[in-house]
Amino acid sequence: MRRIDRVLLCTCEGSQSVDAASAGVATGAEEVVTADRLCTGDIETAAAALRQDGTTLIACGQMASLFEDLIGEVGGPGEVVAADIRDRAGWTSDGRAFAKQAALLAEARLVPPATPTKDVVSEGTVLVLGAGEAGVSAAESLAEAGLAATLLLPADPGDLAPTADYDMALGRLKSATGALGGFAVTVEGYRQMQPGGRGPARFSAPQETAHSTCDIVLDLRGEGPIFPADHKREGYVRADARDPAAVARAIASTVAYQGVFEKPLYIRFEESLCAHSRAGQPGCTRCLSVCPTGAIAPAGDTVAIDADICAGCGACAAVCPSGAASYDDPPAEFLFQRLRALASAYRDAGGTAPRALFHDAEHGGEMIRLLARFGDGLPADVIPVEVANVETVGHAELLAALGVGFASAGLLVSPRSDRAVLDAGMALAEAVAAGAGKTGRVHLIDVADPDALPGALAALPALAPGHDPILPLGGRREVTRIAAAALAAPQTPNIPLPEGAPYGAIVIDQDACTLCLACVSLCPVGALGDSPDKPQVNFQETACLQCGVCAAACPEDAIALAPGLDLSKEAFAPRILNEEEPFECISCGKPFGTRSTIEKIVEKLDGQHWMYRGSDNARLIQMCDDCRVQAQYHQDASPFRMGERPRVRTTEDYLDEKKEN
Repeated sequence: MRRIDRVLLCTCEGSQSVDAASAGVATGAEEVVTADRLCTGDIETAAAALRQDGTTLIACGQMASLFEDLIGEVGGPGEVVAADIRDRAGWTSDGRAFAKQAALLAEARLVPPATPTKDVVSEGTVLVLGAGEAGVSAAESLAEAGLAATLLLPADPGDLAPTADYDMALGRLKSATGALGGFAVTVEGYRQMQPGGRGPARFSAPQETAHSTCDIVLDLRGEGPIFPADHKREGYVRADARDPAAVARAIASTVAYQGVFEKPLYIRFEESLCAHSRAGQPGCTRCLSVCPTGAIAPAGDTVAIDADICAGCGACAAVCPSGAASYDDPPAEFLFQRLRALASAYRDAGGTAPRALFHDAEHGGEMIRLLARFGDGLPADVIPVEVANVETVGHAELLAALGVGFASAGLLVSPRSDRAVLDAGMALAEAVAAGAGKTGRVHLIDVADPDALPGALAALPALAPGHDPILPLGGRREVTRIAAAALAAPQTPNIPLPEGAPYGAIVIDQDACTLCLACVSLCPVGALGDSPDKPQVNFQETACLQCGVCAAACPEDAIALAPGLDLSKEAFAPRILNEEEPFECISCGKPFGTRSTIEKIVEKLDGQHWMYRGSDNARLIQMCDDCRVQAQYHQDASPFRMGERPRVRTTEDYLDEKKEN
């Protein structure tokens, strides 16, 4: 958390009301200055503040770049931080949303952790797909811009003359993989242009398949996209060749893809936590089913995430039950800190029941700005929480908002949002909240018109939270459990959850279970355990991911999943699901196996199988490994004995024989 030395508040030409006292409490600043036109008539006030050492917080988001330039012009030794309170809290129908302004200023004190990045190099090699004048014109324009373009045509163009400006070839694109700076393509019927000769361009004999690489793909075929969620595939540009304006924009975008780029590594992946499978037994596939770009693929017992293809939607992190895939731009832990800071500052400034509204910057942020400028603005108790993508907000984040003191939590859907992911997260959050006695506290808001947003927000209840705010520490699973326990009444030990939820128990059919312990050996998170003293399966519910590996591995089909959230203290301690007394070896008394299993085997084989008729071979089944080997060796018909062993000849034997002779 950064230290704020001074705060500059602006009424934006008297169009909003601000409160210096609550702003000072929220930021901890000793100096709070109020002005009417910080960006114009009162700019000297801003300059004077920026000449001082320390951090200056200016409550104006629209003109943030102006103040960043100003601190450089005046040579200020400190830093400037901007926070938008006008669009989000100043321009409201009541005009006195001071508690919300304080919350947003307090949030500005938090410093997001740096996002890991990697360099992506694009040297400007472009594959242009498309026939006709649009494809030729695009290749020419790209060549003029200094890019190395190759035009792939589906058929012989006939009268097109060869050129040295760009390469030309015939063929049909069979497949393409990769992303900006690393596309790999396969072409069927590839025919390369021959540069020499008179007349139209001539092409070589066709090859069955040809493979190549490029940095950028410009698709003007007028067909469907090559990649899933193509708008999220960096380096892939698609336009309708019949729309000249769209083609011009596509060419400009293609040119902009040349150079060295810093790509965020959106997802942090811990392979050891992944519960995808074990020993070939299927387990969790949640991330595979929600990734829109195909960046996730199975890789043995885990999955692999291609950072080049990943577009950072965060859906995988929202559904990952173990935390193996976690969002890193910024991490979920930072969002939990923001929620706590917002709710705490709102209460400290006199607010009672804040309502959280999660939204993205592109769609949701623009709707909020339009509503503020041309409408009544957001209600004074609705606090906007901007995130990179709304898919990153899952059940844990919604419950964390309720846990830290928000009366309700809404999620504003973006037109490009994956509704399946959002619906699943919302359903799970609602199930937990309802089970804790807080029905109707989370809502999905799907409106595209800013004027319709206030009506949708009216559905968010403004009831008091009714519990002490939590401290959201730990990962998403831990925060979910802490929030649910805070929301629920003490007499609510267990909350039933829908099928597929990542919390719950397992149920073992004790009559079918043979205690083979296959489930224990394959459990990816150690939720199942055994005992060194007796045949036993124990279970710790807080660790269970409901991945299903144990059920898939059980040879007796004796395991069933039971989704739910146990809020009792017993969920943290192992409990016995099945156990049995061991069978004691009839020779040495050593315990081994289970009594029921040994007795069943003896009952089925003794006198029934030819190897066990008229012999005491059934006794071997009742012996431990060591005693069984010894008994088999000393049997009269043992093939291991190989007759009587001759007596060892000693020196005394030799001397006695010598005397006799």
